[in-house]
Amino acid sequence: MNHLTPNPANSTPLTPLTFLERAAVVYGNSNSILYDTVSFAWSQTHQRCLQLASSLSVLGLGRGHVISVLSPNTPPMYELHFAVPMCGAILNNLNLRLDHHTLSVLLRHSESKLVFVHSSSLTLILRALATFPKTIPRPSLVLITDDDISCFT
Repeated sequence: MNHLTPNPANSTPLTPLTFLERAAVVYGNSNSILYDTVSFAWSQTHQRCLQLASSLSVLGLGRGHVISVLSPNTPPMYELHFAVPMCGAILNNLNLRLDHHTLSVLLRHSESKLVFVHSSSLTLILRALATFPKTIPRPSLVLITDDDISCFT
């Protein structure tokens, strides 16, 4: 047993990104998302996340940047969990139950460059951004609507 030291053949770390890649290859035609009338296979989810990560990179977001999201558990939220790390950025999930003052502090502290916000929480995030001091740059917003669930990329 002492001769079985960890190596790439017997000890590969499983990260969310390697999980998604493996699921796309091994379970490509199996469902990864079932949400109301929307369903995606693992291969589709992988492709959609790659497209979203590419779009984030084109916007200049990448390694070390923070991207926040304020959304219920919908397919766009799920895809952000893979796409943001794919482009090298850090995902900051914001709790829907927080008040605008707390959200403002979290956004400033994390130095978020971009915030994905579900339309149901738009007023809350706008109130949070309104409390930013004039000297601190506000993150850009991307609105997630229920219409986006099947075409979010």
